[in-house]
Amino acid sequence: MRPPWHDRGMDLPAPLAWLVDEAGTSPSPERFLADLGGHLLAAGLPLAGSALTLAAPHPIITQHTWLWRAAETGAVTEALGFAGTALGQAGRDWLGDLGPTCEETIGIAPGNSVLAWAGTRPFTPSEVDSLREIARFAAAPLAGLAARATLSTLLQAYLGRRSAARVQAGALSRNGGETIRAALLCADLRDFTALSEATEPTVMIAALDAWFDRVAGAVHAFGGEVLKFMGDGVLAIFPVTATPGEACEAALRAVTAIRAGMAHLDATRTSQGLPPLPFGAALHFGDMLWGNVGAADRLDFTAIGPAVNLVSRLEGLCKPLGRTVLISGALAAETTMPLLALGSYELRGIAAPCAVFTLAES
Repeated sequence: MRPPWHDRGMDLPAPLAWLVDEAGTSPSPERFLADLGGHLLAAGLPLAGSALTLAAPHPIITQHTWLWRAAETGAVTEALGFAGTALGQAGRDWLGDLGPTCEETIGIAPGNSVLAWAGTRPFTPSEVDSLREIARFAAAPLAGLAARATLSTLLQAYLGRRSAARVQAGALSRNGGETIRAALLCADLRDFTALSEATEPTVMIAALDAWFDRVAGAVHAFGGEVLKFMGDGVLAIFPVTATPGEACEAALRAVTAIRAGMAHLDATRTSQGLPPLPFGAALHFGDMLWGNVGAADRLDFTAIGPAVNLVSRLEGLCKPLGRTVLISGALAAETTMPLLALGSYELRGIAAPCAVFTLAES
């Protein structure tokens, strides 16, 4: 069998041949950068490290940078760039500590990318030319990687990390889903309708953003995931990855952090002459169906089931009981954290009465 055309007809160097034939199948930017570095070292280039930066269409993160060091294990680490950061600056700063650098910007959709290298010594003119040619041949595989990274970033911004991973893995069927065990958190602002009618829309949106920042920040800090924003409400889950107790205690720590964050926000709003933002939050533990629900051509990746219904009904009990946080007996049974029992209550649409607890210090 005749060898590939580039081996004979064009006689491409091995790194360029790899970029043409194999780099497009790299599963991730990390793998691409590590494999490219290995090929360049094998070709005799005096590399100390390299960096790859891709633009990211995200509300906070504007770019991802992957850093590869030739010494040690050759592992790749990741740095995030935020608004106001120059493209590739994280890689530029990191490589500058390794040695003399060479950098190339590659214009690809949905934004530029930067490939940069540090040498164990200054690069010769011919080595700089070789790296520039590497960057030119890298444009095609990087365009594919950038498109996949963009899709991943957008899905995570709108669906959350776990749900996005499921969708990217091909979970697109309307009747698809899986039953998972999780601690659930449902939180909602009090008297939001009256407040919104008496408040300028831009001020109300700022208040909602501040509220959602406190909730989502606490949920993510303790390993949970926001499934849905519903008006002024939030539904979040803490899936069981080790033991039920760990998931439930993570949810309890998150709701404690939400309460502290909202107390600080209310103090700030009061000092500005704005009304506080009272809220209610409920926690429950149980099984739920996690997957696609919707029409044939418009799906929502969410959670449904009796556990979701119960936590929503329990949250509605916060105002009548005058409590900020309510906890179901099912979740209370899985934790050693001190809780205050409030009795059993009937919840609308739920067959059996629900044992209800709250945080002991409240």
